[in-house]
Amino acid sequence: MKKRIAVVAGDGIGIEVTREAVKVLQAAAQVGGHELACTEFDWGAERYLRERVSLPPGALEMLRRDFDVILLGALGDPRIPDMSHAKDILFGMRFGLDLYANLRPVKLLHPKLTPLRDRGVEDLDFVIVRENTEGLYVAMGGNFKKGTRDEVALQEDVNTYKGVERIIRFAFDYARAHGRKRLLMSDKSNALGYGHDLWQRVFAELAPQYPDIESRHLYIDNLAFQMVKNPAQFEVIVTCNMFGDIVSDLGASLVGGLGLAPSGNVNPDGLSMFEPVHGSAPKYAGQNVANPLGAILTAGMLLDHLGLSQEAAWVEEAAKASIAEGKTTRDLGGSLKTSEVGDWLANFIAARYPARSVPTNRR
Repeated sequence: MKKRIAVVAGDGIGIEVTREAVKVLQAAAQVGGHELACTEFDWGAERYLRERVSLPPGALEMLRRDFDVILLGALGDPRIPDMSHAKDILFGMRFGLDLYANLRPVKLLHPKLTPLRDRGVEDLDFVIVRENTEGLYVAMGGNFKKGTRDEVALQEDVNTYKGVERIIRFAFDYARAHGRKRLLMSDKSNALGYGHDLWQRVFAELAPQYPDIESRHLYIDNLAFQMVKNPAQFEVIVTCNMFGDIVSDLGASLVGGLGLAPSGNVNPDGLSMFEPVHGSAPKYAGQNVANPLGAILTAGMLLDHLGLSQEAAWVEEAAKASIAEGKTTRDLGGSLKTSEVGDWLANFIAARYPARSVPTNRR
């Protein structure tokens, strides 16, 4: 199998951790006997400051035509205070490629990482499916008498039947495909009686079509409470854009922090993009100290998306081993540099699993 991966490393520590993610996914693919062609694009702050180009003209068409998947690093640079380049690139791809399903796994890799008392790896293993193209993040609204004491600010929450139906159906299909038997939909329909009433009605319409999956509902505030109280009850959670953004970060905190949080932005009928959740952390850039595990676990998700589930499992097992053996960066209690963590994981995979290697290439 040969797959073409577009790599956009981004800014700050994104460049360093993405390098290690590519290193590890290539190692896993090579052991599995698959060829990956990784093409790097310099879309980020440096190019924007140099050329005033964020997402180049024709970029989306080129990506659709020439690549099977995108690996994106963190974006953000203090030299561009309004983060216009980051918005152009991230939202340009998210909306332009219709990446409507944001997948955020919440999976504990080692008991020592969770702040929850008496909880282990068997208690924290669920996936949040966040609607990614609608809701409060569509930038619809405006200001009246802005900057005065009479200012009125309006922010529109956009929910369409198409958008709600496809994300809930995606979540049910994901649960079925991954052997998960429980799905929860979360909203705030008791307060948001128009937009989230639509979520209620669509959920009631779709749930009977999946009799093999136990479906139920919680209001979003109760969901946050229950995630801390009893996370073991969850397998798949589907919710709207803003609520998904919030509770997925809560989920990350329960399993060790944003430095361990991968994500995927998925269009099941088109090109998809995978990115770690953490930011670009400019103050740590260039020091070789950033934790690359979030980016590396994201690479594992990317491999699974490409149909390389065995190779994805190898990446996760290597990450678990690095945490268990203390082969991590300082934030997780280890003493390794960013590049040394990547080397350790790549070597772990190469040594542990029988190779059916073919050359990988990078251009």
